Amino acid sequence: MEDGHRGGTGSVVGRALCVLEAFTPATPVLTLTDISRHTELPLTTVYRLVKELTAHRVLERETGGGYRIGLHLWEIAALAPRGLGLRELALPYLSDLGHVTRENVQLAVREELSVLYVERLAGRNSVRVLTRVGGRFALAPTGVGRVLLAHAPAEVQERVLAQPMVAYTEHTLRDPARLRRILAEVRHSGVAVCPRQVTPDGLSVAAPVHGAGGEVVAAVSVVAHVDRAEPRALIPLVQVAARGISRALGAPLPPADDGGRAGEGPGAAGHARLTGT
Repeated sequence: MEDGHRGGTGSVVGRALCVLEAFTPATPVLTLTDISRHTELPLTTVYRLVKELTAHRVLERETGGGYRIGLHLWEIAALAPRGLGLRELALPYLSDLGHVTRENVQLAVREELSVLYVERLAGRNSVRVLTRVGGRFALAPTGVGRVLLAHAPAEVQERVLAQPMVAYTEHTLRDPARLRRILAEVRHSGVAVCPRQVTPDGLSVAAPVHGAGGEVVAAVSVVAHVDRAEPRALIPLVQVAARGISRALGAPLPPADDGGRAGEGPGAAGHARLTGT
């Protein structure tokens, strides 16, 4: 019976989602046989689903006979407020942060027990990162992930800390007790600093982005080379960008030490705050 296949495929919607989830950055074009193998659905079922999804432009057929994700799905995804809507509001501040630091700049949200990257701007000659826009990653080892996890419900924190953790480098912290202390410090300091946790030469500095109700809805980070970056210099820049995005989202921000200018946008005054001029 088809109900036994993976991916919650008991319903038509479940099977259609299973088909879409078969596409990955490593396999952006799939044949019907490929999709059947990835989804464990019968080829006849895959044929019917793909035909319907193609008719609605959710999938597009390649000249060679394969299929890829269609632009209509991107149009629908653009309506997600935590995705492209957040990205559009944040881009001016992310751009300024990238211009000033010349490093990788990232914006992410928490999706269940993972980090979901909404935007990433690559710096010139910047350190290698393993993330991509629309990609997921573990919460615990990343700067944005620790910020989001620190402000997540206690139940979510415990579920994450109870999971087996991957050692991406020899420095990756996997001890739940130490991670709990670090999350408490992130909540207290308002920033996460993660050296050599995902790549041996990377340093992530992240800060929270607040929504209209004051809750943490996202996190912004700079990822630089650990040997040439100075966290004390990056922290205020990342925090200024995070406050700017928060203000754009309507967050009730407290007065800043500089008279309330810390959350200004990417105009002359906001740029001065990022550059220190």
